[in-house]
Amino acid sequence: MPSVGDVVTAKLTVEPADGTTAATLLVTRPDGSTVSPVVTGADGGATWTAPVQYTLAGVWRLSWTVTGMGASVEHQLVAVAPTPGVAAPGRVYATTTQLAEYLGTAPPLDSERLLLEASKLLDSDFLKAAVYDVDDDGRPTDSVVTTAFAEAVCAQVAFWAEVGEETDVSGPLQGVAIGSVQLQYGAGDNRSGPSYYAPRLVRALESIPADKLRWIAFASGY
Repeated sequence: MPSVGDVVTAKLTVEPADGTTAATLLVTRPDGSTVSPVVTGADGGATWTAPVQYTLAGVWRLSWTVTGMGASVEHQLVAVAPTPGVAAPGRVYATTTQLAEYLGTAPPLDSERLLLEASKLLDSDFLKAAVYDVDDDGRPTDSVVTTAFAEAVCAQVAFWAEVGEETDVSGPLQGVAIGSVQLQYGAGDNRSGPSYYAPRLVRALESIPADKLRWIAFASGY
């Protein structure tokens, strides 16, 4: 599977073929835009090649049109992976260095993605019930809060390494206590419970003094 930035030679074999055979290639990118790379023929019209540079992650369509002997139209779908090690943009509360220090060992190769997902979880499942000082990007400005958030997301990544990231698929927060605050976002068997969250994540949030982070919500149901 190619990744973003790869240049791959697309190849088409035509049979039967002769001197009248010709081929063109139309490449449709995932965003719908198209490009027609230069096509080179060989073997008396039996072999056609073209360089394709993959600039976007997603599914690409390669459409060959053959005229003359062996006339046909052929389509090929190519799945292109994102650039390795580059996570989608978003607010992340810990670096891979902090994760390595937390784990005490080399972090996973997909650490950037895992830290992003853990940060999203922290935002959506916990911090909507919290008040704390932030900068223009929504990041905490107090060093105590920053450190606790980093520990929380690192704890969640470590937890996923033990139980599997696929456990975090059942829904929003239900029934987690942080100090004297009871957080309840939703109900029913299809909602996630405390077992879907790293216990150390909750303890990291509990460690933040009340004058630096305040819990304001006691929500139940949607």
